[in-house]
Formats: sequence, structure tokens, C-alpha cells
Amino acid sequence: MSIIPKHVAIILDGNRRWAQEKGKLPLEGHKQGAFAVERAMKQLRKQGVHTITIWIFSTENWQRSSEQVAGLLRLFETFADTYFKDALIEETRIIHLGRKDRLPTSLRDKIEKIEKSTAHFTERILNIALDYGGRDEVLRAVARSRESGAQNLDEKTFMQFLDTSSQPYPEPDMIIRTGGETRMSGFMIWQGVYAEYFFLKKYLPDVSGEDMVELLAEYQERKRRFGK
Repeated sequence: MSIIPKHVAIILDGNRRWAQEKGKLPLEGHKQGAFAVERAMKQLRKQGVHTITIWIFSTENWQRSSEQVAGLLRLFETFADTYFKDALIEETRIIHLGRKDRLPTSLRDKIEKIEKSTAHFTERILNIALDYGGRDEVLRAVARSRESGAQNLDEKTFMQFLDTSSQPYPEPDMIIRTGGETRMSGFMIWQGVYAEYFFLKKYLPDVSGEDMVELLAEYQERKRRFGK
């Protein structure tokens, strides 16, 4: 492919509806969704995408039942254990986007260990948006800017206080949402201002690597003018 986006972000959606239609528990949908994420990421890496962001848990998701939230958090810990090994082998830097203060201590410790252990990698980045919300990120960035004493903020300076501040490609070129919904739900409201949006009707567990190839091909047909 001639035009490969540097940064692709994915809003993961449709796990629960997939499970409901198949008469399965919601957690089974999330497990199958995790496998689909692996397929998608492998294909994106194969095509040459440098930075991948996956939104796996929003600031609003805490409103779900305590049983479902607990099951998701356990699944995230399992994912962290599995992908940590792969990240070291593939030399992928892992960066957490969002809040850590509300996560279980065991999960928070694993995330911090992964971030520290992969911080020196530069060829690939995987952002894990966990307890993340776009408005929450902007509010936290404003708080950081005040704490730093920054004066006369402009767009470039403000970017330094966002969760993606340390990255070479902080702004996604593509944002993909699975599950058939056609809204952003506040995802990366600052960084995604000029992203190309793609909406897959498929529920996340049904997404394949070939879907990523087709979306990248469609991306090449888009004309990105950035307001010019």
C-alpha cells in the first residue's frame, strides 16, 4: 500500500450485543472481542502502521453492573499478562491513556510495569485507553497545565499536557468504530479533530484482519486537506 496511516485508533464495540444474539454471557463476547483485537492489530502492524490505539474501557463504563465491571477488569489483567510478553518480543512500547487512580491495584501495577519495561522501544506503539474519556483527558490536561504554571497556552503547548504527549504521532489518521454505531462517544476529542472516520457494522468479535486491509484501502482513497 502506498499511503499508510501512522496512527490508527479503534473504538471497540459490539461485544455484548454479539453475545446476546448468540445466547452467551457478556463476558464471552468480551473474550471473543479480545481475539478479534489481536487479529486486527497483527494486520495493521503487517501493513506498516506505527501507532495503534485501542479504547477498551471508558470513564462511563463504571456505570455497568459491578459483576460485569469486575469480569472485564479480570479480563484486562489476563490480556496484560499475555500481551506483555508479545510486546517485549515485538519491541512495542505500551502506553496507558486515561486514569489509573480508579483501577484495581494489581492491574495498575501491571500497567506501570509494562509501561516502564517498554519505554525504550520506538518502532511501534500500542496505546491502551483504559478508564479513558475525551472530556476527562482535556480536564486533566488543563489541570496539568495549571500545575506547571504554563502561560499563554496555544495548541502546540496544550498538546504537551495530553495523555499522548510523549508520542511521535499523537493524532490518529484513522479512527475505526466497530459494532454499527456511528458516534465518537467523546473519544480523543482533541487529537482526532482531523482523523478519517470509519464505521464497521460488524460486532467486534466478528472483525477480521481482512477488514483492516479493506479499511486501509479505503483510507487511501480519501482526500485529506486539513482545512486547506
